[in-house]
Amino acid sequence: MTQPIDQDAALFARPWIFIRGVPSMKFLPPEGPPEVAFAGRSNVGKSSLINALLTQKGLARTSNTPGRTQELNYFVPDGYSGQGEDLPPMALVDMPGYGYAQAPKQQVDQWTKLVFDYLRGRATLKRVYVLIDARHGIKKNDEDVLNLLDKAAVSYQIVLTKTDKIKPPAIEKLLAATAEKLRKRPAAFPGIIATSSEKNAGLDLLRQAIQETVAG
Repeated sequence: MTQPIDQDAALFARPWIFIRGVPSMKFLPPEGPPEVAFAGRSNVGKSSLINALLTQKGLARTSNTPGRTQELNYFVPDGYSGQGEDLPPMALVDMPGYGYAQAPKQQVDQWTKLVFDYLRGRATLKRVYVLIDARHGIKKNDEDVLNLLDKAAVSYQIVLTKTDKIKPPAIEKLLAATAEKLRKRPAAFPGIIATSSEKNAGLDLLRQAIQETVAG
């Protein structure tokens, strides 16, 4: 039995480690601790946000080349053996970026199948945080992912990234427009979190949301 996440107030301040890259479903770790996953278009700033969230530079690989993350990358808090009942309180999953048009079609198809199979079949997945670039808002390929999450009845929450790149009035306008787009989506969790990994904006709100999600 894993410890309740709300008993560990310093969860995001302690070291985290990368434990596994999963190129196909057969390599998934055994279902155990609750999981939260991060999804988003290629170059949305997903790796940078994960590093800022966990206060560890270089944990999730960042690159100027879109589409670098090609596996489900698993991260957990350090200090747990993973054996018996000594399991980490949660796992964070960095999903392959989608919507990278320049990747070979076969590679895109492989990523897509991996992501879709994971979303449909992972009982310990508690929520997907779908990252949206604040400069662009929800695009067609984002809507495709939201449609899949709705169909699979997987809870998700929208996280805006790179809000330091637009002016505050534009952020408010984007929040309202995004909330309207989500209004009739059955699996969308209410509340949109605006973040900036460069300015560390909104990260405490995101940490709190994750803690509450995993605590149930």
